[in-house]
Amino acid sequence: MNLQVPRKVLNTLVHFLAPYEQAVEELKLKLKGIKYGFQKSGRYSPIEFVVGRVKKADSLFQKAQEKGIDFTRDTWQEELSREIADIAGLRVVCRYIDDVREVQQLLQEREDIQVIDVKDYITHPKESGYRSIHMIATYTVYLGSDKKKLFCEIQIRTLGMNFWATNEHELRYKYAGNIPENVLLQLNEAAMIAHELDVQMNNLRQEILKPTPFDHSLEEKLEEIFSLFVKQDYESAAALYRDHLSGYEGAFVDNPKFKMIYDLIGKRLGG
Repeated sequence: MNLQVPRKVLNTLVHFLAPYEQAVEELKLKLKGIKYGFQKSGRYSPIEFVVGRVKKADSLFQKAQEKGIDFTRDTWQEELSREIADIAGLRVVCRYIDDVREVQQLLQEREDIQVIDVKDYITHPKESGYRSIHMIATYTVYLGSDKKKLFCEIQIRTLGMNFWATNEHELRYKYAGNIPENVLLQLNEAAMIAHELDVQMNNLRQEILKPTPFDHSLEEKLEEIFSLFVKQDYESAAALYRDHLSGYEGAFVDNPKFKMIYDLIGKRLGG
């Protein structure tokens, strides 16, 4: 890197980055709070884990050079804050593609995080095969009596996307950004395989979540069981229930009539 950074800038950098460090820690806590909120209420959490970081000095200076930021000017701090949106970075990792979309919606609905741009690299992957959701947002931190609104980048990925991206990053570091063509082809192929697996697992999960199909021809059996129950012929009602309805209890959840039969008969008779 040919960029010359004055010593006074280097000495000020820790102070400049302090609000970003605070923003990352607060956002990590809030994002983990979403996960624990789901878990405490007994629901499945779309968030698997959350990590965060503040951009390192060498990476920050390289990005500043690309943006044409002049560190000899007194306005360098304002320019960095305005021109570089990913000084603070968060990554949310999920199991399924549907979870990624759910987290994206949850974040866009929050009042403490203002999402101002979304790049959908899942629907439109990068040429390398990289997939993820990138959200640029603003977040306000309070330092004593002062407050500061900062840009932050939030990436949302599946476990498969994260695994691929981690390996791709390590290869770029190893080859100093000049990955050989044959390795790039293998990376792209691996990205396609990872995406196909993500889609397949997402479809399987949707199949699991689909309610158990109920044979509505059993409605006559329900009425017969209910009639036997009213006549207090519990033994015949129980036998009919076990022969024809046992195992279909999942269908009672969304059907008031079936649920009534289950509440009156199924539970009592141990169906």
